[in-house]
Amino acid sequence: MTLKPIAAVIVALGLGAAGAAYAANDNLSRDAYKAEKDRIDAQYKSAKQACNSFKGNAEDVCNAEAEAEQRIAIADLDAKNKGTVEAQQKARTVRAEAQYKVAREKCDDLSGNAKDVCVKEAKAAETKAKAEVKADRRVAETRSDAKERTTDARKDAAEVSRDADYRVARERCDQFSGDAKDACMRDVRAKFGRS
Repeated sequence: MTLKPIAAVIVALGLGAAGAAYAANDNLSRDAYKAEKDRIDAQYKSAKQACNSFKGNAEDVCNAEAEAEQRIAIADLDAKNKGTVEAQQKARTVRAEAQYKVAREKCDDLSGNAKDVCVKEAKAAETKAKAEVKADRRVAETRSDAKERTTDARKDAAEVSRDADYRVARERCDQFSGDAKDACMRDVRAKFGRS
């Protein structure tokens, strides 16, 4: 058994499936959600039962894979149903943790240094996947903050520009006198929403 492919598969599955799983922002009806959850549970029971044909660590790996598939499927379902960035990030975290448990169980077939390396690679793959989720969360928060600051800055700039235009318009009224000046000032105040 080569060790590096285990970590590569975990990372590839975790990152590759993450984007596809959340492509649609569909809030499911209660019935559709329940039907999908029931399908996942039935699939899990069937997979768990199939594991009884194995013995020793092969059975443990099979059970870990069945549990991982169920946890991932439910997390993806919840993410699809909620349609939020937080739910998507939680699903990616669940995926990393579940895949780690499977990889860790597979390491039990090894012994000595090979097993130690396998466990470290599995943990490293989980850590990397969780770090990606954390980084994506920070990027999303930064983008949100930057968008808010940009909106505020543009609003402030628009207010300053409007004030400057108001002062110019008032100054133009100074060329008039009497009723003409009063009419000009009323027009300027109305145009700029000033009283």
